[in-house]
Amino acid sequence: MARFLALLMVFVGLVTPAYGKARHYQAVVADPFVELRTGPGQGYPVVQVVDRGQTIEVEKRRTDWFRVRTDRGFAGWVRVDQLERTLNGAGALTEIVDPDEADFAGRRFELGVQLGDFGGASSLGVYGAWHLNRHVATELRFADISGSFSDGWLAVADLVMQPFPEWRLSPFVALGTGVLRTEPKATLVQTEDRTDQVGHVGIGLRAHLTKRLLLRGEYSSYLAFTSRDDNEEVDEWKAGFAFFF
Repeated sequence: MARFLALLMVFVGLVTPAYGKARHYQAVVADPFVELRTGPGQGYPVVQVVDRGQTIEVEKRRTDWFRVRTDRGFAGWVRVDQLERTLNGAGALTEIVDPDEADFAGRRFELGVQLGDFGGASSLGVYGAWHLNRHVATELRFADISGSFSDGWLAVADLVMQPFPEWRLSPFVALGTGVLRTEPKATLVQTEDRTDQVGHVGIGLRAHLTKRLLLRGEYSSYLAFTSRDDNEEVDEWKAGFAFFF
C-alpha cells in the first residue's frame, strides 16, 4: 500500500499543474461584488472582495473553481456561478465552456485509479496514458497487490488501440509487457520472493461521464514467464475512474 500511495502522489503532482492550465482572459465584475477565496472550495476563507466594474484576469481552473487575479495583483479563487455573471470585453455575459465529447475524443493525457482482482488477490493501481493520436495511446501502470498468501506489485507498459474514439462508450484493446513481483507470506516454510516478466492482452471500455471525468473497466490475461519449467496464467479484472486533459 505504501508503494501505491507514493506513486499516486507523484502522478498527482505531475498532472495537477497541467490540468489547471487555461487560456487567460479578462472579465468585468457585474454583480455588486465577487468573493475571492484562498483555495478552490467553499471551505476556504474569503480574503478579498472585488467590487462591480473592476477587471479580473482568469488564470486557471480546478473543477468548478477558477483562480483569478485583480488589476491590483491580488489572486484568489472564484466559483463558476459567480464567474458566469461577469462580463467579457464585448459587454456580454462570460461564457464558461466545459469539456465535451469532442474533448474526450481528442484528449492527449489521462490519469486514473483502479480497483480490481488479480488472480484472486486484491489490486489497487494507478495509470497514466499519453495519446499519440485519436486511435493509439501508450500507458504506464503500477498496481499494489494484496492476497491471502502473498503480496506484491505489478508494473507494466502498454500499447492501447481505440478504434472508435468519438463514441461516448469507447472500446479498446491493450497489449503490453512488464514485471510482476511476488512476496509470499509463508512463515513455517522458507519461500523465495520472485520477480517475473509478464506479457498480457486486454480488452476494455471507457465511458465519458461528465466534463473531464471518465469511467474505465477492463479484463486482462497475463502470462508470467517464471524460472521454472511451467509458466503461469493470471486473469485480472479492474475498474476505476480517470481524468483526461
